[in-house]
Amino acid sequence: MRRLFWLTMGITIGVLVVRKLSQTAEKLTPQSLAGNLADGLRELAEAIGDFGADVRAAAAVREDELRAGTGLDAPLPDNSQVALPTRRGAHAADS
Repeated sequence: MRRLFWLTMGITIGVLVVRKLSQTAEKLTPQSLAGNLADGLRELAEAIGDFGADVRAAAAVREDELRAGTGLDAPLPDNSQVALPTRRGAHAADS
């Protein structure tokens, strides 16, 4: 009975070791490494795109704040509200 137990234990451990080594060897193949690299680059590109979108959104918010603070978006006065200075001197006769 003992021999059968140890034989079964040895076979089980052997199978687990072979499976683990096969998985590790598969991860180290050129195709798998290229796939992992491609996935990593894709994730990096997505992260850079998300960062760029966040920067553009923050810049738009800050631009709105600055425009509101400086009054750049205020409506322009119409002609009846603006008094242009009159010209005096020699150049006034030219017009």
